[in-house]
Amino acid sequence: MSARIWLDHPADTGSEAFKEGWNSAYPIGNGSVGGMVYGDPINDIVQLNEETVWVGGGGRNRVNPKARESWKRCRELLLEGKIAEAEELCKSDLYAVPDQQRYYDTCGHIRFHWTHDEYSDYVRELDLEDGVCRVKFKAGGKEYLREYFVSYPDQVMAIREISISGEKFGCRADISERDNPDYSLDINGCGCYVTVKQPEGGCEYAVMATAEGDGCVIFSEKGFEAYDCSELTVYIAIRSDFHGDDILQWCEDKLEAAAEKGYEPIRADHIADYKGYFDRCRLSLGGDGFEKVPTDQRLANADNDPKLAELYYDYGKYLLISCSRPDTKPANLQGIWNKDHTPPWGSKFTVNINTEMNYWLCGAANLSELEMPLFEHLKTMLPYGKRVAEDMYGLHGFVAHHNTDLFGDCAPQDQWMPATVWAMGAAWLCTHIKTHYEFTGDRDFLREYIGILKEACRFFTEYMFEHDGMLLTGPSTSPENTYLHPSGESGSLCVGPTMDSMIIREIFESCLEYSKLLSVEDDLTEKIEKMLPKIPKPKIGKYGQIMEWAEDYDEVEPGHRHISHLWGLYPSDQLSYEKTPELMKAARVTLERRLSNGGGHTGWSRAWIINMWARLRDGEKAGENISALLKRSTYPNFLDMHPPFQIDGNFGGSAGILETLLQSQGGVITLLPSLPPSWKSGSVKGIRARGGLIFDIVWENGRIVSAEALSKNPGKFKIAIMQGQPKEYEIEADKAAKIV
Repeated sequence: MSARIWLDHPADTGSEAFKEGWNSAYPIGNGSVGGMVYGDPINDIVQLNEETVWVGGGGRNRVNPKARESWKRCRELLLEGKIAEAEELCKSDLYAVPDQQRYYDTCGHIRFHWTHDEYSDYVRELDLEDGVCRVKFKAGGKEYLREYFVSYPDQVMAIREISISGEKFGCRADISERDNPDYSLDINGCGCYVTVKQPEGGCEYAVMATAEGDGCVIFSEKGFEAYDCSELTVYIAIRSDFHGDDILQWCEDKLEAAAEKGYEPIRADHIADYKGYFDRCRLSLGGDGFEKVPTDQRLANADNDPKLAELYYDYGKYLLISCSRPDTKPANLQGIWNKDHTPPWGSKFTVNINTEMNYWLCGAANLSELEMPLFEHLKTMLPYGKRVAEDMYGLHGFVAHHNTDLFGDCAPQDQWMPATVWAMGAAWLCTHIKTHYEFTGDRDFLREYIGILKEACRFFTEYMFEHDGMLLTGPSTSPENTYLHPSGESGSLCVGPTMDSMIIREIFESCLEYSKLLSVEDDLTEKIEKMLPKIPKPKIGKYGQIMEWAEDYDEVEPGHRHISHLWGLYPSDQLSYEKTPELMKAARVTLERRLSNGGGHTGWSRAWIINMWARLRDGEKAGENISALLKRSTYPNFLDMHPPFQIDGNFGGSAGILETLLQSQGGVITLLPSLPPSWKSGSVKGIRARGGLIFDIVWENGRIVSAEALSKNPGKFKIAIMQGQPKEYEIEADKAAKIV
């Protein structure tokens, strides 16, 4: 099995096209340090990132002091139909001061000038099997190979060029190009380094580089020069004082250890570590391969290239392994790869879908430990979220709005009515506690995090209010959408949007179930149990659609990218053919209306739609949208195109591919529930279901020919084959059970 993306040209490194060339550069990373490889044989660039390099520091209280006395009045105005008045009050009293959280930054780049003349026979590939980027070319008729990767075991970026036939070459490297005004350059015993102090009280970080070869290497404050080498290895270490280290000493220690260990052992350990994750869940789709065609050309032919979806899934795994490890920060809006000092949307953690989507892949791909940074960040957010609940609302519990940052800021972000005042961010993140437990069965994990889940629930036991016998939220929004009120006004601020009720139902039910399981029931769970029946369930509107708001409003933008009222279809399982057949029909109508009006025009939205079609058990529509994601929303380097780049589409699309092959919500495991017709034959090995079962499935001509299940724990499981009725299977521990 081979998995690689490749291009027959380097990314453009010219000064005017440098940033545009980034969309063709290849990402490398080890969870905390990232690089974007341009791969030019002569004038190469590696753009650098480190996950904790943000502008500004933490500890701020941005809550508007007027909010505590005004948010209920805002709700009253909404109930009176005074939308414009409510939104004006929101602008003046509820928006945070200042309105912006901290934002992610780049660590600049390192430039290389290699002494090659004109080159030919160029190939730049990202090998997804071993996590190594390679550039192969000829110069002067001789072959050269360059490799790039970031090692998790050794915590260094490694770059090596070798001349296959032993020809000599030289290289000049420069780390001095900096947009930051507060930086310094120097040399030490290892090589050269730059230290940068981030503005607005942000961190200080260091980028340190060393090089060794079989020729001569001379260091200067700006970089180094190498002469008469037939091979040259460069190691780079990056560290910020966010971690509390002596950053120069940390980098020096890593580079000295790398030089002593040597390139080949570092490379071998990197590959072994990487494959320990990558090989767990492998997908093979039938059809003719187009491996000899550059990947950018294959994207235009996605309808006729099933293996491109297989490659996209493998790339999603690669990105997740490369930007989210158990002891790192969670993947942000761009993973860890960002070229800008002021990136789009701050490259923060946007929690009205994007951050959550980054982790949809984990369970089914058997990569649940890569989700742990998300839960660790909940711990960071918790004290800030409790403070915002008290200062902004005068309530107890844990609340966050539609963004958070490295420091766990939970106050409202931006001054944008369709999104800013939406108190569901912490709650949605807490639904991942349920998902993680369902896939892993890890009770120790559950004990560690149920307190955070309870605090999220506690907030809503005080925040919700009773109206016409139902408990509603408000002021709130249906994320980023705008409605038409019968008065003729348009508005975004509202009470009781459908998504809010769905999320609260999910965390309330999870809190009750897990509190009972762990014997930690208390006054809070007793209160939740009494409130739960009053939380509204989804309603069907005048078009036969799931209503997005508490009233059957029309949308200002019927093709809106958010489809928040289908949250209960995916990622939740509140809607299903077994429990709510009429609502499933309405969900289909909802999705068709969005798409017929231009929906799915952003990469992440298209990825969400794939998962929804999979839950609707429509393999044909799921396949069509996978092709659309590839053709319309994927850059030449396979990164997701919002546009601009956001990584959530990669992870959501990869999750959707697995969702067509196995589903396990609602207590039933279904094999090949939504198989796209073009995937006539194939196999998936190591795919995981809720309950912890691992499946190997092989199909031919659209029918399963073999399926086996393996579980660490014995038990009885309901398993369905494609569209068939479920049957109960008794699975023994650590013994493969034949299903087909």
